[in-house]
Amino acid sequence: MEILLYLAGILFMLIGLGLSIGLHEVGHLVPAKLFGVRVGQYMIGFGPRLWSKKIGETEYGFKLLPVGGFISMSGMYPASSTAGPAKGVFRALIQDARSANDETIAAGAEDRVFYRLPVWKRVIVMLGGPFMNLVLAVVIFTVLLSGIGMQQGTTTIASVNECVVPAGSTQTECQPGDQATPAAEAGIMPGDVLVSIDGTPVSTFAEATSIVQASPGQSLDVVVERDGAQQTLRITPISAERTLTDASGQPLLDDTGAEIVKKVGYVGMASQMGFVPQPLTAGVEMTGDTVARVGTLIVTLPVRLWDVGVALVTGGERDPNGPLSVVGVGRLAGEVAATEAPVLNRISVLLGLLGSLNIALFVFNLIPLLPLDGGHIVVALWEGIKRGWAKLFRRPPPAPVDATRLVPLTVVVATLLIAMGALLIIADLFKPIDILG
Repeated sequence: MEILLYLAGILFMLIGLGLSIGLHEVGHLVPAKLFGVRVGQYMIGFGPRLWSKKIGETEYGFKLLPVGGFISMSGMYPASSTAGPAKGVFRALIQDARSANDETIAAGAEDRVFYRLPVWKRVIVMLGGPFMNLVLAVVIFTVLLSGIGMQQGTTTIASVNECVVPAGSTQTECQPGDQATPAAEAGIMPGDVLVSIDGTPVSTFAEATSIVQASPGQSLDVVVERDGAQQTLRITPISAERTLTDASGQPLLDDTGAEIVKKVGYVGMASQMGFVPQPLTAGVEMTGDTVARVGTLIVTLPVRLWDVGVALVTGGERDPNGPLSVVGVGRLAGEVAATEAPVLNRISVLLGLLGSLNIALFVFNLIPLLPLDGGHIVVALWEGIKRGWAKLFRRPPPAPVDATRLVPLTVVVATLLIAMGALLIIADLFKPIDILG
């Protein structure tokens, strides 16, 4: 059964990845067709063709390796007849790129080419793909947080401590003379549902904790629901050193990674954990936080890749927040699906992983280097600047920017991307990240 669940997790992520790639390319395809560009192919995957069907002028299909996708737009670059001569030691590469580009321009459709579009239309076409990944991430995170909910302490009491023990103590049983907790003295029992504290309604345990921690030595009226009826109990929090926690019950850490311990009001009760639906805006907020986190990862990517290589060679531990390959994502999804955690917990983790994957696709594709979408956007914007400059000084419109001259740089970037992918795949096979403990 565990193997089947493991395979189910991998399948879930493969389907999710395929959908993410497919929608990314739809984001390019739709505006390109709306703006009249001829699109010869729409493919998910690379390598040998598995299946395809031609509908109208476009061939739609799947290829063997599900590590990306593409659409083939007519005339991504100026035709050879309008471009200047290829120069330099990379002349053959540039000429080959021009020849391949010329083959996409069909006879009779010379005007339906990408490079002739106004700058703003080209930017929309190239932004369409990453934008679709951003939208998909918002949808996934909204379903995760507002549909399923965030796991955090509920208002239902799970346990009541009988006595007060120091923060960080390993003591498991009360000793004679130990001080009883305020919750035990007040008569709070497991199964009670908190309704209000000191006249303030509470909907989460975090809200209740906030009131208690701010009220050491103050007598508070606590309304609980027990066996279908409400009761009012009186409780007086004591001042005690406690480890501060977040809404999900995880310890808060300072800048050095140490748990934050502070003197606060304490009563000695713990809540049941459950999925608490969040406002619809929570999905957008989580998307923004993830974009910032992935953006930081991209900026520090060379250092993180170096750390991956060191861990692979020396056998050290990999950073759990470091980069992953498709293999690593699939492996992680399989491990999550095969755990003994409740089904809803596993689904939540898988959805979070898929949402983060879409954010990675969004951010990574905006890197301003060819052959990534961001590189094509920069080329279009540069042409717009040149045209604006010429118009400002009443000069003739400049020729279209010939991006084929950047083919050598594109080859270097593509080579680095392949090398990065190879390193991460090897690391994910032989030194995988362990986030499950």
